[in-house]
Amino acid sequence: MMENVKNYQRGYYMPPVKSTKWVDKEYIDKAPAWCSVDLRDGNQALIVPMSLDEKIEFFKELVRIGFKEIEVGFPAASETEYQFCRTLIEEDLIPDDVTIQVLTQAREHIIKKTFEAVQGAKNAIVHLYNSTSYAQRVQVFKKSKEEILKIATDGAKLLNDLADEYNVKYPFEYSPESFTGTEPEYALEVCNAVIDIWKPTPERKVIINLPATVEMSLPHVYASQIEYLSENMHDRENVILSLHPHNDRGTGVADAELGLLAGADRIEGTLFGNGERTGNVDIITLAMNMYTHGVNPNLDFSNLPFTTEIYERVTGMKVYERSPYTGKLVFAAFSGSHQDAIAKGMKYRETDGNGMWTVPYLPLNPEDVGRKYDGDVIRINSQSGKGGIGFILEQKYGIDIPAKMREDVGYAVKDVSDHEHKELSPKEILDIFQKEYVNREDDVKLLESHFKQVDGIDAEITIIVSATGEKKVYHGHGNGRLDAVSNAIMKHFNINFDVTSYEEHALQQGSNSQACAYVGIDVDGMDKTVWGTGIKNDIIDASVYALFSALNRTHKVVK
Repeated sequence: MMENVKNYQRGYYMPPVKSTKWVDKEYIDKAPAWCSVDLRDGNQALIVPMSLDEKIEFFKELVRIGFKEIEVGFPAASETEYQFCRTLIEEDLIPDDVTIQVLTQAREHIIKKTFEAVQGAKNAIVHLYNSTSYAQRVQVFKKSKEEILKIATDGAKLLNDLADEYNVKYPFEYSPESFTGTEPEYALEVCNAVIDIWKPTPERKVIINLPATVEMSLPHVYASQIEYLSENMHDRENVILSLHPHNDRGTGVADAELGLLAGADRIEGTLFGNGERTGNVDIITLAMNMYTHGVNPNLDFSNLPFTTEIYERVTGMKVYERSPYTGKLVFAAFSGSHQDAIAKGMKYRETDGNGMWTVPYLPLNPEDVGRKYDGDVIRINSQSGKGGIGFILEQKYGIDIPAKMREDVGYAVKDVSDHEHKELSPKEILDIFQKEYVNREDDVKLLESHFKQVDGIDAEITIIVSATGEKKVYHGHGNGRLDAVSNAIMKHFNINFDVTSYEEHALQQGSNSQACAYVGIDVDGMDKTVWGTGIKNDIIDASVYALFSALNRTHKVVK
């Protein structure tokens, strides 16, 4: 028993006025302004922070993705942070439509160092913060509400003074750090005091950022806090309301989405959710959630494998296999019923679909984020089914197994996976299929076959076979080539059967295409259909080899 549960209590505060208008909104109808904090919040959480060259590479990738605001660091925190900011500016690495953001505590010497760091930047946001939560006030700073408020307003005034001194009109941002542990009416008081000092205008708006520095409540509580501040904030029309959710309770994405419904305009987060403790909100998940609702997120994640490779290499972190949209297994279906539904959905999309993506079990077309169906969607192990195995063979190799044959092939492939206790690659599946079904020559080997049409209906066949090491020539006739071959076999061998299924197709387009034929036979004394496949350059040869493959699989063709 976890008896220490008595040591915990809810540490958040509900707004003094109930704010739940966000509940009536069905979905997010437009993308927020995005600010990546990978190079600051994300970088400080790494076991080994990024080097200067790695930061520059990551910065360029963030620009390529489409971020227009990128927090590049805390320049006063270290020489490395300061140098990175200066390198971006002095080497002209910041596009004209991208704004860098720098973080500073509400302390005079840190603020001054920050302004030195951004000298010469065309576009910059100076982000001021101080902690306002009850726990921080009482335990860390041992200061009253009035004293904490003064820290914020003194910092805000200094930003004004330094902007005048440096003759810049950078936008300012303020964060009441630990907002989620702050009484909402007090957080509102502090934010409004800062707004009143900065006096925002339509041309130079103020960013007020309300961070879930530590997640402390259910997401609907955070949304209510956001809505309360949004509706009671001074100069709201000139304020960009920003969110900075962390993920301590595992609901960072929900916090962000409900916060946007509650009135927020902007999101600060990181790629893949990297950040302190359990991380920041994952911007990729947020953006792709919008995308799958038909809303353009204004960020380009069409090549997520490329982005993932850069992220893992420069941060030393790994993307979890089940991480939404980005993990290696998020599109993978091992379950037989799931695979069958996906395969049928893909077929429906080709033949009857209206262009909209509605494939079962796949909320997103993997190709939209740079993933491939081969190896990403249908994955084969002992839990897989006939639909998935058939899908792999068709998509990868053009082998369109008849529906009636798929169960038999499915068991053959799953038996190997179960015996070897592993997932099978497409090539291994093809090898199993070829070994078990294609052009079999175990007991009777077909050396030649000669087919002649009689009166356009009947067929005469001459086959040369090798059985038990002897070469023999047999003749047969019947209603079509397979009937003629079947009659020749049953006349000379101790086996009786009926050809109950036959299908054929070309493996690929063009004059050099090989032909693929499938034959199912019902054999006296056997309780299920036996299948064989023939693959040859000529369709007649392919069909005869398919019949011989099935016969050889019975191991009943005895002279």
